[in-house]
Amino acid sequence: MQKLIAALAFAAVSLGAQGAYPDRPVKMIVPWAAGGDTDNIFRPFAHGFQKHLGETVVIANVGGASGTRGAKEAKDSPADGYTLYAVHDYIHSTYWAGVADVRYSDFEPVCMISSTPSVLTASPKTPWKTLGDLLKDAKAHPGTITVGATLASTSHFFPALIEKATGAKFKYVSYEGLAPRMNAILGGHVDLTDSNLTQKGKVDAGQLKFLAIATEQRDPELPNVPTLKELGYNIVYEVVRGLVVPKGTPAPVRAKLVEACGKATGEQAFKDAMKLQGTRVAYLDGAKYAAFLDKIDGENKAIMTDLGLIKK
Repeated sequence: MQKLIAALAFAAVSLGAQGAYPDRPVKMIVPWAAGGDTDNIFRPFAHGFQKHLGETVVIANVGGASGTRGAKEAKDSPADGYTLYAVHDYIHSTYWAGVADVRYSDFEPVCMISSTPSVLTASPKTPWKTLGDLLKDAKAHPGTITVGATLASTSHFFPALIEKATGAKFKYVSYEGLAPRMNAILGGHVDLTDSNLTQKGKVDAGQLKFLAIATEQRDPELPNVPTLKELGYNIVYEVVRGLVVPKGTPAPVRAKLVEACGKATGEQAFKDAMKLQGTRVAYLDGAKYAAFLDKIDGENKAIMTDLGLIKK
């Protein structure tokens, strides 16, 4: 009887402790610099997310090493729900490219929140008006057209797919994240980069050129920009972002995070903010996001093997 009473008392204390989560601020690690796409997506998300979670969420920008510095810090953090990790597809490509030992499977999925279509973007100093112009020049001068990219990440992967599909050969110049890449292309230091609809204002102002978008159909925001598919290249590519926590985070804690995530992504303010970021709200709960991550990891491995980028 005494053992039963002790067990019930322990269970009550445990449930009480779990029910108290969160009782202090929660850190969300964003593995890129402030002002980049990932930061600009997770900041408005965090605003609604903390409201539904019931505690302050503090964003910590931990950049460096193609996003893997932040990944390692998140992986090594206590599995108590007080460290969240804002992740996107780079976690697959950097692992298979041998840049990082951290994998998506080192974490527990919480939710997917968004997807951002890629747009092949050129400096206004380049002579090309169309993708056809670019490819003609690229084939005439292989290896001379420069692409700003974060190596072994999505901004490298997307133009590599274009190389594979078209036979073009580019020269890659490494930058840590979108903000420095955009500064480089705006300054005319590189010819091309992977960007998205957030740069539409600069295109309208003549500061950049959109050559093609990697969607199934033309985007209503860019009716004059052709898709790669309609130009004859079967490339559909988007950057998907979500939230994960260190492996071993208790299920009740994850359940509370999933609930807050679902409510935050459903808010109109978040949808409006994502439209300004050229991004689609794309919510999946923890179980569905886990299956999605498995699928995408397999696709990344297969495509990177085909591209000759795999090292694992």
